[in-house]
Amino acid sequence: MKIGIAADHGGYSLKKTLHSFLVASGYEVVDFGAYELNDQDDYPDFVIPLAKAIVKKDVDRGIAVCGSGVGASVAANKVHGVRAALINDHFSAHQGVEDDNLNMLCLGGRVTGYAAAEELVEAFLHAKFTGLERHLRRLHKVQLLEK
Repeated sequence: MKIGIAADHGGYSLKKTLHSFLVASGYEVVDFGAYELNDQDDYPDFVIPLAKAIVKKDVDRGIAVCGSGVGASVAANKVHGVRAALINDHFSAHQGVEDDNLNMLCLGGRVTGYAAAEELVEAFLHAKFTGLERHLRRLHKVQLLEK
């Protein structure tokens, strides 16, 4: 599985940790930046290219990190075809994929500890969309909003 990862200065440290964790776990990782710590950078500059890569299927799933995770999720969800969510608990990390076909996990670099982030990423990446009729019906209603 090819995983895209992106962060601004608020998520830079956590992104570096998650990048190493993903590689050690056997994933192919595509890093969309930031590539250095710069407290003047802006999360859309990294999150939007990641979101577009998800839509183009250049990566299978994405992980975006900013200070709180809120800005990353707001920006990512502006890209047609991206289903991003700020996740802070194990249940939502897998349920978001299983029921809602979540394709981008957003985390807060200033509020999520490294061990917790690794557990959330693992739950997100191991989950599979169920494709049940009720979930497809709900997703279709959401997709209609993108037209």
